[in-house]
Amino acid sequence: MDIYLDRRAVRQIRLSAQEAIDEGDSESLREDVLEAFKEEQVEEIERRLDTGDFYEFLTDVLDEWNGDDVDELFELLETQLGEVGIDLKTEPKGAEASRLRQKKF
Repeated sequence: MDIYLDRRAVRQIRLSAQEAIDEGDSESLREDVLEAFKEEQVEEIERRLDTGDFYEFLTDVLDEWNGDDVDELFELLETQLGEVGIDLKTEPKGAEASRLRQKKF
């Protein structure tokens, strides 16, 4: 199953992760990552998790994250979600996004 994060969600996570790096606190980052996903996406993820708890899943991801590289956080999310059969995708940027939008219509 594919889950797509739009530009707004990706930006929200990036800004929050940078703030967590700067301040050394990941509590608000966990909440911001959770809010970046739509309710239906969270429900689907929870159905696939052994624990059934996305918040706990995020806690584990953030515990594994080294806390100094935003891209690494996205890689961890992609890897961990991939292990439960979810392919995390972000909205393409620039020309690729424009090309894909044109195909939809």
